[in-house]
Amino acid sequence: MIDKMSPQSRLILAIALMILCLIFYSYYFPSKISTDGENVSQIQTAAQSNEAPQVAKITANTAPVSSKSVDTDEIITIIEAQDFEIYIDKLGRISKYFLNGSDFKDENGERIQLVDNSLLPLEIRFSDASLNNEAFGKSYTADTKKIVLNGEPETLTLTQELDGVTITKKIMFTKDRGYDIEISLSTPKDYFISTGFRPNVLADAYTFHGAIIKKNDGTIETIDDGDVKKTVTFPKALFAAASDRYYTSLLSNFDETLNIVISPDKDKNPNIFIEGREDLKLKGYIGPKSKVNIHAVDKKLDDVIEYGFFTWISKPIFSFLYFIHSNVGNWGWSIVILTIIIRLVLYPLTYRGMVSMNKLKDLAPRVKELQVKYKDDKQKLNIHVMDLYKKHGANPMGGCLPILIQIPIFFAIYRVLSNTVELKNAEWILWVKDLAVMDPYYILPVAMGLTMFLQQKITPSNFTDPMQEKIMKFLPLIFTMFFLWFPAGLTLYWFVNNLFSIFQQIYVNKHFKRLKEKEKAHT
Repeated sequence: MIDKMSPQSRLILAIALMILCLIFYSYYFPSKISTDGENVSQIQTAAQSNEAPQVAKITANTAPVSSKSVDTDEIITIIEAQDFEIYIDKLGRISKYFLNGSDFKDENGERIQLVDNSLLPLEIRFSDASLNNEAFGKSYTADTKKIVLNGEPETLTLTQELDGVTITKKIMFTKDRGYDIEISLSTPKDYFISTGFRPNVLADAYTFHGAIIKKNDGTIETIDDGDVKKTVTFPKALFAAASDRYYTSLLSNFDETLNIVISPDKDKNPNIFIEGREDLKLKGYIGPKSKVNIHAVDKKLDDVIEYGFFTWISKPIFSFLYFIHSNVGNWGWSIVILTIIIRLVLYPLTYRGMVSMNKLKDLAPRVKELQVKYKDDKQKLNIHVMDLYKKHGANPMGGCLPILIQIPIFFAIYRVLSNTVELKNAEWILWVKDLAVMDPYYILPVAMGLTMFLQQKITPSNFTDPMQEKIMKFLPLIFTMFFLWFPAGLTLYWFVNNLFSIFQQIYVNKHFKRLKEKEKAHT
């Protein structure tokens, strides 16, 4: 049945099935972490207690112990800046991190708060259980109660006096949401410091939530929420980031590699810990995963912006989209321009595919005659059919290459437009005030469905089965239902893509008609 469809019909059907598979797979089967290879050790998760489990050692240390609950409202220092506000609690942790500005409001109009109380950034846990218990019972002291960032970086010094060891944290905050931290111990002790649990702002089934680790060989490991059954270690890593769709909390060191430990919580979510050492120096960042903010901390952190399997093509697409926006100034029109440029680049392939399929449709009656004539001899049938195609310059595979190219591009753009925080609260025109959320009036999804229906009407088809035709006629309605809840930016891309396909198909149909008229005139 499928081999008798036009390439456009096969493309629409293939993408519809892929979207269904993507949504189903993303929701029910999050990607699994790789725990094979020389650089990864595993242990069984310890019981939920304050004791450290025994671990296959990457050094002489054990895995992080559990922390005791504390009153996170006991704040010892506040850091204020134009774009954010940070609260430091009595255990020297970032207990609250507010984003300022109109772009970062929740559904109630309140400031977005990025820090989850289940595990806080800069929390230190000692491998020695008694020392760890003492550490969670004694407060840090701060050299200042308030820092206001107006321009130059400001340094906060936190000190904790324990039995036999003094911990000092020097944190230099900058106005770009980044910070540098130096940790020193008066006496060497085995300890771990955490990035904190991922920002818990927007939970959905279609985008990544979990931990991202960049290893020393440059490869990226992603670990989804709910998928950590055992503690996993990553020796010699460069950074670790706890991320959701738009935001991240990370720690990095590109000068000295880090030993990263991923420990499951009660819900099998990844908790990130970095193995400590004397005079540990780290770069940190908490905030949106925007290119400007990430690069302000370190351009080598670009891999924190991760698009899954299609990252290799999504990143250059986003870079090009970002370049267009830097010249246009509107993300909506940037998406329109990007879509047109992609279609222009693919135009020669899609044009040849459309022409080829018009020829195949024109030859369909003669192919049927050959099928009747050689119904008992498949070999002769294939030979005569191929001779017929060759004589008339028709390529039965001509419509496949454009389809194969467009599918990965579609999913790469799907990832870009679904995960790009720059689209949050970005306006396009009139009613579209936020390209990162669904069209509130459903105008774009309906327009997308209508253009898909129109495209079907003008696209030559060679259906031999009435059921095929009915299925294809329902696809615009199915797609419209899908896109009702998709981000407006993604729906805009597909709508413009449909418009371009309509104009291209009209041109090809007229061109093919002229060719046929010329052929008749010469006969």
